[in-house]
Amino acid sequence: MEHLLPAFELLEQGKFETELSNIKVYKRSFTKFETASLVMVRDQSSQWLLALGHGKIMDELEGTLIQEGKKVCPLSHKNRLVLNRYFDYTVPQAFGTNVATMGLGDRLGLASPGHIEAIRNKPIKPILAQQSIRELTLTGRTMDDVIDAASFAVFQEGYKGGFGADGDHLKKESDIQSALEHGMTMLTLDCTDQIHLEIEGASLEKIETEYNQLPEKTQDYYKQHYLNKTFELNGFSLTFDKGSLMKNVMLYHEAVSYMIHVYHNYIKKAGHKVDFEVSIDETTTTTTPLTHFFVANELALAGVRVASLAPRFCGEFQKGIDYIGDLEQFEHDLKEHIVIAKHFGYKLSIHSGSDKFSVFPLIGKHTDGIFHLKTAGTNWLEAVRVIAEMKPELYRKMHRYAFEHFEEALKYYHVTPDLTNIKELDSVSDEQLSGYMDDIHARQVFHVTYGILLSAKDDNENYLFKDEFFAALVEHENDYRNALVHHIGRHLEYLGF
Repeated sequence: MEHLLPAFELLEQGKFETELSNIKVYKRSFTKFETASLVMVRDQSSQWLLALGHGKIMDELEGTLIQEGKKVCPLSHKNRLVLNRYFDYTVPQAFGTNVATMGLGDRLGLASPGHIEAIRNKPIKPILAQQSIRELTLTGRTMDDVIDAASFAVFQEGYKGGFGADGDHLKKESDIQSALEHGMTMLTLDCTDQIHLEIEGASLEKIETEYNQLPEKTQDYYKQHYLNKTFELNGFSLTFDKGSLMKNVMLYHEAVSYMIHVYHNYIKKAGHKVDFEVSIDETTTTTTPLTHFFVANELALAGVRVASLAPRFCGEFQKGIDYIGDLEQFEHDLKEHIVIAKHFGYKLSIHSGSDKFSVFPLIGKHTDGIFHLKTAGTNWLEAVRVIAEMKPELYRKMHRYAFEHFEEALKYYHVTPDLTNIKELDSVSDEQLSGYMDDIHARQVFHVTYGILLSAKDDNENYLFKDEFFAALVEHENDYRNALVHHIGRHLEYLGF
């Protein structure tokens, strides 16, 4: 640890113009608390928090005291909690319904500095910690790992604009409770398991048969509130006839009941502010304005306050590529969904929003810049791009493995790349490898195989790619940061920021 003493000398001076050999000092992290000074650094082995001085924060930080008043502290979960106690800006927060937010799920724990730089000083707030149970499982991380990485990134960058933490696409009550206990300030409830998709293709006779099996009290409730009633919104009206009412009830009755249950039993009792998002987008059926209104109205009648709702839009929002579908129809539907969202006082949420450049201007324009957009895997793809540029041999090994194991990833994600349109690896020079990340088919293959690549091991239980992959990204930290600033910056530009 003594090799870090030159960094302590700079910390004592509070000046960081001097470049140190084999030590990177994150100048923006420099901060003081009472009689202690802190700064983050990186040596050849890891990142560290250097603490100089004395007082309660020095006592609480765990680490190695290398000289009197000089402590080298690991970026541990315990130390993240210490920073949270003393620096409010390192604590995730909820943002409510009056500001745009962008989910920036960081699967690697390395992307947040680039995300922060891209979004800094713009009228949109980052949800830096955003992971689903599926992503946590595939990457071998925990909710604490995700929030720790985001909080330390915020401290490293000296970013005081606020960030959120989203328990993304959660289904089980145990996961919901765990996410809230870990401090998630946004919760995206995925009700796929409670939406009866088989009703979508059923005959009216079958739907009516099942509807008539509901308790008479339930039928009377829906009849009283919806049957043959017209709801006037800003610019259009919605009417529920018998067929449309029965269909929506049978599709969403159980899902809405679950939303209400989760809100009253978990969100309201969380002990801290939580942006509650309802997702009905993980289906194969487009969410009609009538369905959107039905779900939203039921939630409002039950006293459920949501910060955002994600419908299933027309066309396809596949992972890592642009929107597939009719832009005119999308714009028409988008405007009606926005009217409904504004009527009930929440933000419209767009899921699988990475790289949907053709629809971004429409979203920014018609929402008046107030929306929630989820992205995730696009920062992984930018990491792969950096590997292709800086470590071509590693990229080639990952490329072959991803294509060999692509079919395994399809049980987790829906993508439709045409593998025959992808150039043969042996025909591509090292200088051209990064071009795969501009090919929509190759992008999708890499997008969905991240878990397979990061968990792959040889016969001796050594990682095939993970260690070398992370070491390369650390070595080329600035290249990865700049790639994210450019790529996420392009998202923000198209959205109107």
